[in-house]
Amino acid sequence: MIFETTPSQTVGPYFAIGLPFDVGPFAVPEGTPGAIHVTGTVYDGAGAPIPDFLLETWQADSEGRFVDMHGVGGPSQLDGFRGFARYGLEDGDGNYDILTVKPGALPGLAGTTQAPHIDVSVFARGMLHRTVTRIYFADEVEANASDPVLARLPVERRSTLLAEPVDGGYRFDIRFQGPHETVFFAV
Repeated sequence: MIFETTPSQTVGPYFAIGLPFDVGPFAVPEGTPGAIHVTGTVYDGAGAPIPDFLLETWQADSEGRFVDMHGVGGPSQLDGFRGFARYGLEDGDGNYDILTVKPGALPGLAGTTQAPHIDVSVFARGMLHRTVTRIYFADEVEANASDPVLARLPVERRSTLLAEPVDGGYRFDIRFQGPHETVFFAV
């Protein structure tokens, strides 16, 4: 017997079923040369940290190569590189910490180059669908200036996608609403 798909439901405390990921927030194994932490807080519209969210990241390695074989620079040669990380699934304090490497630049459409970035999906209570954004790096000024995605955003909104350097990596807060709301993409 085949059952019909049910309509989307608000993501709630039951969303952990089937989602555990053994290596969780590690896009690279601990001890990987050049590994960095990308940390931050996920805030709701009132500016309060969200204690129950799920954050997933997907990225290229420092050479601009992915784990898969989709023809983007060839497969990653970085030992143990997964390119994917997942953080969340339980009540917490609204903070996340992903261990990864800073990605390299990627080819874009029509001969352009995309600045180093990490793709991010966030699932949280009260949301029917995931939100999608990117993490760019504030210290990649030249690459960011020519990135075709950042170029499509109003100048005053671009800073919401920039992770700031901190000791041991970068900090990137995600804000769902308010004056510094993170730019999200319709995908």
